[in-house]
Amino acid sequence: MSRSPTSTPDTSSKQKIENNPGRIIAHFGKRIVIEDAQGQEHRCSARRNLPPLVCGDEINWHYPDPKSCIIHELRPRRSLLARPDARGKQKIIAANIDQILIVCAPLPELNEGLLDRYLVAAALTEIKPVIVLNKTDLLDKKQRLHYQERLSIYQQLGYPIIYTSAHEDEAFNQLSERLREQTSILVGQSGVGKSSLLNRLLPEVNARIGEVSDATGKGRHTTTTARLYHLPDSGALIDSPGIREFGLWNVSPKQLAQGFPEFVKRKDECRFRDCQHRNEPGCAILEDVENGEISASRHASYLRILASLEE
Repeated sequence: MSRSPTSTPDTSSKQKIENNPGRIIAHFGKRIVIEDAQGQEHRCSARRNLPPLVCGDEINWHYPDPKSCIIHELRPRRSLLARPDARGKQKIIAANIDQILIVCAPLPELNEGLLDRYLVAAALTEIKPVIVLNKTDLLDKKQRLHYQERLSIYQQLGYPIIYTSAHEDEAFNQLSERLREQTSILVGQSGVGKSSLLNRLLPEVNARIGEVSDATGKGRHTTTTARLYHLPDSGALIDSPGIREFGLWNVSPKQLAQGFPEFVKRKDECRFRDCQHRNEPGCAILEDVENGEISASRHASYLRILASLEE
């Protein structure tokens, strides 16, 4: 994970440029929707010398004439969530996020491998992760215990876990409380109910709700671009396009290991400085796996991600 450069205004122009602060709340092709300091929306275009702009970016803008709104400066990003595109290049999803809500569900089936990728991305960008198991209204007592058991490993590692549903008040209120005074992003594969949660949080948004495909068990995409919404009490929420796979961009094996907190406490105790915790002699991580101190399933997930980074 890396931070994108920022650009400064062109000072060669004799015309003085106003530095109106704003924030990008949506991006549709070449047209960008920004919000100014008074909460008013403007449709703008960006100067060509700027890097790619995304939802959540803080910018400076001006009106060179009554019909043109121009973004001329990208202010420094506090955090950035990105993944590789189909060609292996960085695709930024959103910027300036405080916490990432990783939404899972019993349908489509909980995917711990995808969850681990999001957790690594959150760790490397220093964004607080929160695991959200949605659609709990679909679970009976035995099924709920089953998912609590599967997620208990993450709870033991210190990750906050919320069990919620857009259709149950008490469960939903736990999620709502977590969003206060934060800029959060909803992520997760299509069909896990992100749009349903958004509709409950902001009924006026009326996000389209996708159905899970009976044939594949995977969700149909309903959100096509990231969009920032203000919450009634406080805080902001970014809804992101549903993605079935989440890769990690420009991550070294050493950085990957830093995304597994159970590895970090013994990272300096391996015999070899460049140990990748596969089958090296004197590996402290493998020793903990063998002793049951580290989950074998989490280590296997690490190895799968490591292999994908080398492809």
